[in-house]
Amino acid sequence: MSGKDSFKILDKIFRQKNPKKIEEIPGYSMKYGYIIENDKIIDEVLVSYFKAPKSYTTEDMCEINSHGGNIIVKKILEICLENGAELAEPGEFTKRAFLNGRLDLSQAESVIDIINAKSDREAKEGIKQLEGYLSDKLYEVKRDLLEIMTNIEVSIDYPEYDTPEVTNLDILEKINASIAKLENLKKSFDNGKVIKEGIKTVIIGRPNAGKSSLLNEILKEDRAIVTEIEGTTRDTIEEFVNINGIPLKIVDTAGIRDARDEVEKIGIEKSKKLAEDADLIIAIIDSSKQLTNEDKIILEIAKNKKSIIVLNKIDLEQKIDGENPELEDFKNNIIKISIKNKIGLETIYDKITELFNLNEINFDNDIVITNERHKNLISKAIENLNRAKKVLEENMPVDIVEISLRDVLSNIGTITGEEAGEDIINEIFSRFCLGK
Repeated sequence: MSGKDSFKILDKIFRQKNPKKIEEIPGYSMKYGYIIENDKIIDEVLVSYFKAPKSYTTEDMCEINSHGGNIIVKKILEICLENGAELAEPGEFTKRAFLNGRLDLSQAESVIDIINAKSDREAKEGIKQLEGYLSDKLYEVKRDLLEIMTNIEVSIDYPEYDTPEVTNLDILEKINASIAKLENLKKSFDNGKVIKEGIKTVIIGRPNAGKSSLLNEILKEDRAIVTEIEGTTRDTIEEFVNINGIPLKIVDTAGIRDARDEVEKIGIEKSKKLAEDADLIIAIIDSSKQLTNEDKIILEIAKNKKSIIVLNKIDLEQKIDGENPELEDFKNNIIKISIKNKIGLETIYDKITELFNLNEINFDNDIVITNERHKNLISKAIENLNRAKKVLEENMPVDIVEISLRDVLSNIGTITGEEAGEDIINEIFSRFCLGK
């Protein structure tokens, strides 16, 4: 519970083993006792006390730690509500922390990123943003722009005072420095998108080339049905797996061939559509057989995408050696494996790391933008700074620069929440689950 009446409600329902008045209980401490209803013990609990302003919401807070189980937890919740508590809205605890000034809006958004993280790296980026790394970078830009605006206003409003003259060159230098800082943040979004959304990876190939076997091997479980009967996979199978800390949204598709029935035809068309939208295609070919027309169609699909050509079944007599003319476009991304004998599988992971430069992303020191809203606002801020540059380069009155700089401050303020409208704030917190 959080709010000014939290401890009053708690006193009605919590019987301490060694009773103390709330004034005597220090914050960041726990008390042992019982939740009661009509003098009847409901559960044995520990209660944590957090006193304003040193709590998550900056309000008086308490947490009841019960034995768990749906019945007991539901009963304690009902008792709290019957004694004056109200059920929290989605994200209300974090929203209160934001409204009470403990977090800015970008930090509050990072909470949901941490909750929804699908990899260690995504969680680490969420923690860095929660700690204020992004906010600090944005406040650096804001501070520099406010200094420019102050100097402009002083030189215009008080020309009689002996103040250093503000030259267009000085302003341009600081604007260019601000653009560089924001451009670095914007560029990081490509990496951030990979961290947050993962690499959409589609496995395509002819029936029985080894698509489903490869998926099972990557996932370390029998997720897809594998038989010698062609056309077993008739719809897509999607799973997440981590490669070097980056999530791969990996999709096994229906084998590409002349469909035998309407259901298989729909599955094959779906496979082709997914391949068109993929970040990465893993095209698997049975190297114990000659290239077929279906293989050539698959290679054509993979040609204009980031692709890895996997020659499977190297444990059998080889009919394809990787030197075929049809494979010329892929010669640097051909991998030979035997899924059956577990040979060469790790080289697929190495090639993915190479294709997406995963080892070049400095996750420990760099700020990585993972939020589309932040990226769009940073882009607008850069546009406004470039507009200010144009004013200076065209020798227009220096005070006109202020208009664009104020727009930049508004863009930054919308990220951090200082100028975000109520509709934006409500939309952001509506994505949270209860209790966060």
